[in-house]
Amino acid sequence: MKLIIAITGASGTILGIRILEELKKANIETHAVISNSAKIVSRHEQPSNINLDHVPAAKHYRETDIAAPIASGSYKTDGMIIAPCSMKTLSAIANSYTDNLITRAADVCLRYKRKLIIIPRETPLNSLHLENMLKLSKAGAWILPPNLSYYHNPKTLDDMTDFIVGKALDCFEINHNLYKRWKNE
Repeated sequence: MKLIIAITGASGTILGIRILEELKKANIETHAVISNSAKIVSRHEQPSNINLDHVPAAKHYRETDIAAPIASGSYKTDGMIIAPCSMKTLSAIANSYTDNLITRAADVCLRYKRKLIIIPRETPLNSLHLENMLKLSKAGAWILPPNLSYYHNPKTLDDMTDFIVGKALDCFEINHNLYKRWKNE
């Protein structure tokens, strides 16, 4: 399996980092694109030992590198996860505005019917956000908001993060033990 992971300039950069860590454990080839805005946000959210320039990925690309292999439909991947996805990026993808590598790779996934998982980070949502999410859903993207879950009894922020990471991995049927699954006992 070969996946593209993008981290954009929204709160929640830890989601993308944790997805990359889990995919590395599963020996899945990853291609990471980190936006410049994500690097700014990360400095405010992450411990000083986390550097988005050194996330665990097989390949790293600059968001300005529109000649990267993942910008072409002829380069085969199994899909893409954008975590977190800013409303700017979500809007660009929904409206086919492919001005950088993240939006171009997402557009390729939609055009070739490859899985595109979008983890949007904004609240509250306005009607334009919702309309753009609906457009993307109709185009084949999966919208996976990082909603809180309580049935797995989270104790820490890491537990809540792992729940969302696990849900993203579930979309690609990747085995994990990041959260306790629902059982009617």
